[in-house]
Amino acid sequence: MSYKYVPTATALGLILLSQGAYAQQPAIGGTPDKASPIERVQITGSRINLKQEQISGVGPVTVIDAETIQRSGAISIETLLQRLPASAGTAGNQSSAYWTSNGYGTTQVNLRGLGIDRTLVLLNGRRVVAGGTGANSSVDLNMIPVAMIERVEVLKDGASAIYGADAVAGVVNIITKKAINGVEMSARYGKTERGDGEEKAADMVWGTRSDRGSLMASLNYSESGEVNLASRAPCALTEDSGKLICSGSSSTIGGRARLADGRRVNFNQVPGGNPRSFETYSAAKHGYNSNPFLNAVNPIKRVGMSAFGNIHLTENVDLFTELMYTNRQSEQLATPGAIGAVRPIRIAASHPTNPTGQDLTLERRRVAEVGPRTFFQETNTFRIATGLKGVLNDKWDWSASVNWGRNTGVDGMTNIINLDRVDATLNAATCGTSPTAAPCGNYLGYGNLSPAVLDYIHFTTHDNGGNDQKSFNASISGEVFTLPAGAVGFATGFEYRREQGWRDPDSLIVSGAANTNAQDPIDGEYSAREVFAELAVPLLAKLPMVESLNLNGAARYSDYSLFGAKTTYKVGLDWQIIPSLKMRANKSTAFRVPTVPELFGGVSEGNLTTTDPCNNWNTKDPNSNVYKNCQASRVPVGFKQFGPSILTTGGGNINLEPEDADTFTVGTVWTPSKSVTLTLDYFNIEINNAIQTVPGSTKLSVCYNSPGLSHIFCRPSSFTREPATGEINFLSSQPENAAQQRVSGIDLGALYDFSLAGWHASLTADVSRLNRFDVTPFPGGATIEYAGKITGGRGSYAKWRSATSLTLANGPWSGSYNIQYIGSANDINAAPTAIGARAPSVAYHNASVKYAVTKAMTVAFGVDNLLDKEPPFIQSWTDGNTDTMTYDLLGRRWHARVGYRF
Repeated sequence: MSYKYVPTATALGLILLSQGAYAQQPAIGGTPDKASPIERVQITGSRINLKQEQISGVGPVTVIDAETIQRSGAISIETLLQRLPASAGTAGNQSSAYWTSNGYGTTQVNLRGLGIDRTLVLLNGRRVVAGGTGANSSVDLNMIPVAMIERVEVLKDGASAIYGADAVAGVVNIITKKAINGVEMSARYGKTERGDGEEKAADMVWGTRSDRGSLMASLNYSESGEVNLASRAPCALTEDSGKLICSGSSSTIGGRARLADGRRVNFNQVPGGNPRSFETYSAAKHGYNSNPFLNAVNPIKRVGMSAFGNIHLTENVDLFTELMYTNRQSEQLATPGAIGAVRPIRIAASHPTNPTGQDLTLERRRVAEVGPRTFFQETNTFRIATGLKGVLNDKWDWSASVNWGRNTGVDGMTNIINLDRVDATLNAATCGTSPTAAPCGNYLGYGNLSPAVLDYIHFTTHDNGGNDQKSFNASISGEVFTLPAGAVGFATGFEYRREQGWRDPDSLIVSGAANTNAQDPIDGEYSAREVFAELAVPLLAKLPMVESLNLNGAARYSDYSLFGAKTTYKVGLDWQIIPSLKMRANKSTAFRVPTVPELFGGVSEGNLTTTDPCNNWNTKDPNSNVYKNCQASRVPVGFKQFGPSILTTGGGNINLEPEDADTFTVGTVWTPSKSVTLTLDYFNIEINNAIQTVPGSTKLSVCYNSPGLSHIFCRPSSFTREPATGEINFLSSQPENAAQQRVSGIDLGALYDFSLAGWHASLTADVSRLNRFDVTPFPGGATIEYAGKITGGRGSYAKWRSATSLTLANGPWSGSYNIQYIGSANDINAAPTAIGARAPSVAYHNASVKYAVTKAMTVAFGVDNLLDKEPPFIQSWTDGNTDTMTYDLLGRRWHARVGYRF
């Protein structure tokens, strides 16, 4: 397939939005030079290669070009993708690495907030293997070096009929450079205003081309340092008597225990204090500050190599090859491990370490003596695509290719506690009785554990896994015949794809001996055979009020080894009313097959940030459902949630079926002059049979706000409580085909090219209004409205998001000023009057300037978060007292870049 950049918003039916001004392209609102040769092109959203005047109207597309990426200073493309107004919810990045299932350290994109696995990511129009450390569900954007990117096309429309499964919310097509002559080198450095978060990158690209073909190769390196969470949020905050105060974790360093008489006590946690002292537990006094042992940004290092070659075998046939390899190393800092959550620890009154005189249950004891834990990952991802492409009779393009991608990874955690060995150190009858026996351990009080015990109970886990994707693609595209209104375009093809994922956790994690999330091995695969066809029919042309009227249609038949056959379609109209005004409409069906971890993932457990509605329930309105339901559940008066997390059961479900989706978009493009383009698009996406995992906080909130605990989330299969204390001792979040989702909204775009005091200026604006984001978790269930809400663990669904950019260029100088706006939103889990229940709107300002010292050398400098905007406090925060998936924790930061070409 051949790709050629078309620099006009009208010709492509797109507008360059969100960072999308370009300094080195022709005027955005202009028209092609009449003397220019008319070439075949293909853009994201269609498989048909037609001449450029005939391809308008494929759908709403946003383009981020190489110049914009270079000026931004980004060292990973997800930085720019996650700033798009069409992005919402959560996706992996360096500040939300803890929230990426089975893929610590991965970076992703989440269009419309529908989930990372409902956005299809392509590389040069072909699928990319999932990335992570085994059995993953989405592409790791870390694998694609920004220096090799020519542009990124983001189709904000369902496209399963064109590209197959997973294109429910849209498609991100990353298009790489194909050929250069010479060598390009660049180096980039940046850090925050506070002197941390150091970022370094270096790239070298070499290329040559001739009449026989082209060859290009690159070496890429990037590294970013950590930013400790306590430097941005000294402690975790909670509301008390109308004020925000520091709140520590209930997993204390001295140990919190419940005595036989029901009292809660805490043991000594003063270094050098009385080793057998204890007192009544006080959250304010004994709580543990976790923030110094977490990161706001986690370190990551990437090294990559790539090569792209194209050989003209004959005048009409080319052989092409794409090779890519990336090594990623990443880490996440974690608090010292705690015992008591995964396995109860009961110590008899007669035990020599027990000073209370009563039997007790050690509920939580953080083993801080050994220091924090570190999660680490190393992944290796390679991809090879090779094939033939050619032209028949100057009217048909054809291609056939094989594509193999493989990702393997190793991950682990340091300072993990072996619970079996903890039990051995507490067995007073056998511990310390011989040189080979377990040393005796005293867990009741900080500093009582000897170095021998600490060494005996701790170990480092090592897991491994990977993902594998193999595919064969063959297609042909061109003009079938010519009607009075123009040429009829047609494309058809066949695809075969095999997806595999596996993950082998450490044996102690599988056995349940490790004091961490229990996991089972994962291993599964499926294959798909697909046939597709696409048709573009010009119906009318050169009539009053009908400059052109085109009908576009596509259909795809997919046969999956695990799920049977599925047919999807897409039909659309493209009506050019007058040369300056066009309307477009598309109706399509889409689907998503369950991922390997969704299908084959074993049951796992983990402590997730969760808000218990019964926390201080007796202080709430006696007429409220929460008050009545907590009282009816016999939650003790004065109950307080111990810590911000609750042990939650997750995992896979082999009985899952594919999701179905219906998408409708309608829009208009108005170009009143060569320098102005305006767009307006309405989108509506409905997903049925959706695979849904509802966060624990939401489940509990919906349950306790329902009259008489009538909601299905109130059933014992969702959660249970400890009768004696009222604490939640079981909470499930396994996925099911039970949900229905509906998302609708409006996208507005504006682009204006003008001159300003001798400077060429370009102003772009991209605005997204989320009208609704409704989730019905099961048939007949109450609908959860996410629009305008922050969801705690799922990210923000602010109704308004926008990105504007002003770009200026004059001779060797160019620069841009960008504003990312996130509208206000309400915390779905917080009481309306609580502090942080409503997050105000936030605007982040970014500026950059570039100077061409010579024809070969350029320098650039930029500042992100120019006004040093602080993130808002959120009641159900994920980390750092805010929604780290939405707001910027780092503050003001700068970056500089030097580039040289010879």
